[in-house]
Amino acid sequence: MHGEYKVPSGKLVVVDVDIDGEGDDAALANVVVSGDFFLEPAEAILDIARALEGLPAATSVSALTAAVTRAAGPDAVMVGFTAESVAIAVRRALGHATSWGDHTFDVIHDAPREPFLQMALDEVLSQAVAAGARQPTLRIWEWERNAVVIGSFQSVRNEIDLDGAATHDVTVVRRVSGGGAMFIQPGNTITYSISVPTSLVEGLTFEQSYAFLDDWVLGALREVGINAVYVPLNDIASPAGKIAGAAQKRYAAGAVLHHVTMAYDIDADAMLEVLRIGREKMSDKGTKSANKRVDPLRSQTGMTREAIIDAFLAHFASRYATASSAVTDAELAEAQQLAKDKFSTPEWLGLVP
Repeated sequence: MHGEYKVPSGKLVVVDVDIDGEGDDAALANVVVSGDFFLEPAEAILDIARALEGLPAATSVSALTAAVTRAAGPDAVMVGFTAESVAIAVRRALGHATSWGDHTFDVIHDAPREPFLQMALDEVLSQAVAAGARQPTLRIWEWERNAVVIGSFQSVRNEIDLDGAATHDVTVVRRVSGGGAMFIQPGNTITYSISVPTSLVEGLTFEQSYAFLDDWVLGALREVGINAVYVPLNDIASPAGKIAGAAQKRYAAGAVLHHVTMAYDIDADAMLEVLRIGREKMSDKGTKSANKRVDPLRSQTGMTREAIIDAFLAHFASRYATASSAVTDAELAEAQQLAKDKFSTPEWLGLVP
C-alpha cells in the first residue's frame, strides 16, 4: 500500500507499507518512509520505519505520531515535515485517509443566488458529498445582492449596525460555520466553497485542515502575482494586507465544508458603517483605514474579477482531476426549502441575539 501527504508549505512524505494478518490482528510490515524532506541524523529514517513495523493497522494518527517521535529521538531535526505528517501518510496508505489525487472534483461556477439560498446550498451540497451522491465539489459563488454573512456563533447586535445595513441595502445571514463576519458586495467579492469527504482531512487538526484545504488557492494567487501565505487560524494574506478569510464546518455524516471569501475590491466606508466589529479590530490594531487592513485583489493584480476567477479554476484543474458540473434541480429544490425552513427564519438568524 502506498500513501502520500504533502505538508502545506512543506515537503512530500511518502509511506509504502504491507499488512500482515487480517482483522484485529492486522499489523504494519515492510514499512518504507521516503520523501523530499530533510532529516538529521539521516539514520533516523530507518529507526522511524522500524518503530512502525508491527504496530496494529488500526493505530490512530496520534499513536503513530508518538511512535515516530520516540524513534527519531530528541536530537532529530526534521525540516519540511513532522512526525505527524509521517503518521498521516501511513493512514493514507492504509486507506483510512484519502488524498487529492484519489478524487475527481465537480467544479461549479454558479449563477447569482440570494444570500439565504447560498447558505442552504453549502449545506445541501456538503451533505450530498457525505452521502456519496455527489463527488467532492468546488463551487464558485455569485452573489445576487449585498450581504453580511456572520459566523454561526456571532451575536447579531454585537456585529451588525442594523441602521448601516439598511442604508446600504445589506441582507444579514448566518452561516453554519464559525469565524467572523464577511462583508459582501457582488462585484467586490470572490467566494468559493469546497465540500470534501472527511477522509481527505483524516488525522488533521482543524488548524492543519485550514492550511491543507487553502494550499491550492495560495498557488493560484502566486500565479497571478500575489505572494500569498496562510495566516493561522483562518486568514490568507500577502505583504500588502489581508486578502481572505476562511471558515469550516465538519458534518457528522462524513463531509467537510470549507468556504472562503476574498476581497476583490472594497468599499471601506460602507463596510465600516455596517460592521461594528470592523471598527473595533482596526482600533485595536492601530489602523485608521480598512484599506490598510484588507488589501483587495484588484489593487494587487490589476486583473478583472472574471480573469482572476478563470485563473483560479485553471490552476485547480492543473493540480487535480476535475469535471464541469452544476447544481441539480433536485439540489436546488432542497436548498430552497432549507432556506425557507432554516436559514431565513428568525430563530436561526437570532440564534445568538
